[in-house]
Amino acid sequence: QTYSVFPNWDQSQSDVVVQPYNSVLALKRLTLNADAVVVLDNTALNQIAVDRLRIDNPTVDQLNSLVATIMAASTTTLRYPGYMNNDLIGLLASLIPTPRCHFLMTGYTPLVIQGSQKNIRKTTVLDVMRRLTQPKNIMVSANTRPGSGCYISILNIIQGNDIDPTQIHKALQRIRERQLINFIPWGPASIQVALARSSPFIENRHCVSGFMLANHTSMAELFERLLRQYDRIRKRNAFLDSYRKEPMFQESLDEFDDARETVQSLVDEYKACEKSNYLDYGMNGGI
Repeated sequence: QTYSVFPNWDQSQSDVVVQPYNSVLALKRLTLNADAVVVLDNTALNQIAVDRLRIDNPTVDQLNSLVATIMAASTTTLRYPGYMNNDLIGLLASLIPTPRCHFLMTGYTPLVIQGSQKNIRKTTVLDVMRRLTQPKNIMVSANTRPGSGCYISILNIIQGNDIDPTQIHKALQRIRERQLINFIPWGPASIQVALARSSPFIENRHCVSGFMLANHTSMAELFERLLRQYDRIRKRNAFLDSYRKEPMFQESLDEFDDARETVQSLVDEYKACEKSNYLDYGMNGGI
């Protein structure tokens, strides 16, 4: 499993002109060699810091604090083990139905970091469960609203002391009644929930916090955006001199084309996940 921070997609805010090349090459390795990739998007992290936490100019340390919060929350059930989700394989197995679709998005609420001006009121299980699926709390700049893609799987880790399990059932029922989430047509439409205790060493101003780890087909938007930026500079063969000095690119640039093909096949598979005949994908020419 890896935690991968994707670059800022706004070219005006990026000072690395070869960013699309590097991203495509890295994404090929993540697609072929990683079992699970927790995706954190710099664009979404900056937006959350500005819009949600009201930090005008977030620093690298503040953005890193958001990343650290996600990493800590995702391992809560491993560090405070219970009778479920107490090992990494069990945590991820139900989130990844097929080997290639292993890119996971995250959400967290309520967010508090040093330097933010946000006031936190006491939270309930229903508040947390409802907010976790809201796009403004998701740390990937992809559209997860109903009607745009669908969830493949969701795991919510609810952290707090003395949480009544009936509150979880009521929250799930409310989400189901309001049809706030679209699921894939070929798999079970369910939200897994794991309960974890709060750390006794950290004082929290809220009663309940929540972390979401989800597999969503809109992840393809992220990769398509990357491919468009890649194609824009690759068709001109721009900024390739520094790569040709490396041994793997001295004879040819086929590695770029192979990496792009791998990412495109990943996009195609995520789009195929939205269709009811996905289980037949790959049998008639799909990769």
